[in-house]
Amino acid sequence: MDLTHTEEEQDFRERLRAWLAKVLPELPAKPSPDDWPGRRAYDAGWQRRLHDAGYAGLHWPTDAGGRGATPTQHLIFLEETERAGAPYVGANFVGLLHAGPTIAAEGTAEQRARWLPPVLRGDEVWCQGFSEPGAGSDLASLRTRAVRDGDDYVVTGSKIWTSHAEVADWCELLVRTDTGAAKHRGISWLAMPMDAPGVTVRPLRTLAGSTEFAEMFLDEVRIPVANRVGAENDGWRVTMVTLSFERGTAFVGEVVACRRTLAGLARRAKENGRWDDPVLRRRLGRLHGEFGALWRLTQWNVSESERSGGVPGIGGSVFKLAYSHARQELYEVAATVLGPESLSLEEEWTLDRLSSLSYTIAAGTSQIQRNIVAERILGLPKGR
Repeated sequence: MDLTHTEEEQDFRERLRAWLAKVLPELPAKPSPDDWPGRRAYDAGWQRRLHDAGYAGLHWPTDAGGRGATPTQHLIFLEETERAGAPYVGANFVGLLHAGPTIAAEGTAEQRARWLPPVLRGDEVWCQGFSEPGAGSDLASLRTRAVRDGDDYVVTGSKIWTSHAEVADWCELLVRTDTGAAKHRGISWLAMPMDAPGVTVRPLRTLAGSTEFAEMFLDEVRIPVANRVGAENDGWRVTMVTLSFERGTAFVGEVVACRRTLAGLARRAKENGRWDDPVLRRRLGRLHGEFGALWRLTQWNVSESERSGGVPGIGGSVFKLAYSHARQELYEVAATVLGPESLSLEEEWTLDRLSSLSYTIAAGTSQIQRNIVAERILGLPKGR
């Protein structure tokens, strides 16, 4: 892995910085966290600006509508947008970081042409319908059933923790198409229109008070067979492609954000006198080293992804495991630095702290990640 920047890459950084400096002051005010239609419009507006400037899907293959940028250019983009305080993908998260890359890797030419351009423009929002009340960490135990009826699947079941279902146009949906097969077989990956008859969405309020997740109930929803990505009953393999993006590259920008947060905590500690505590300084220093190492691991994972055809490898599980715990510790340290003011729910640090608690569960629990690392990287035998 070469960590030096070429003249072309440095020029890319400077042009991106100039564009961000021009466009960010022109953005409208952010909507209220509870205003989901407003948040969708804000996030879609930012995505359209990226698209029109040639930065949407920067690292996607050119035949998928992207720019075909190098891994280094992709990381430069993430660094510069985060440091400039640019909006994150927001409501476009699933489409841009999960469903879109999966369709780019596994979809037919017709599917890529139908779904990828609207994702890149910010015209259509996706949600993720994977987890179920009885199949969370053990995702392969899902029971939502799809029965073939001519050119349609008729789907019945329920999903939970459906990200951005309130404002989504499409859902990446896992269903069981063969109830007699072993649990890791008999699964298919479908693209479901959220306005289809029989779809009911009920928002779930999180500990932090937000409603970006929802329960979703499916009552004989008809989904065209043409909306299946991959072969029938091959959905588990396609799902592993989706999860490799979710664990391998979807959190990349957040590492930069955490490093910025850490620097902000150091400044606050110096301002309020807590910097004099040597134990606190050691914790901040260790976190600085840990996030620096995570950024290097990110660079390696993205480079490895490029060499393997654009799909991240199982090294993403190492990153996800380490990052989840480092993020939680970061906000534990924040509580020490901020003292009583960290107890206010209006304080941004507190909301981030509450959000950090979910990271050892979201995108595969830490226990699942340890199993993947143990079995697929270290070669240890499977537990019983």
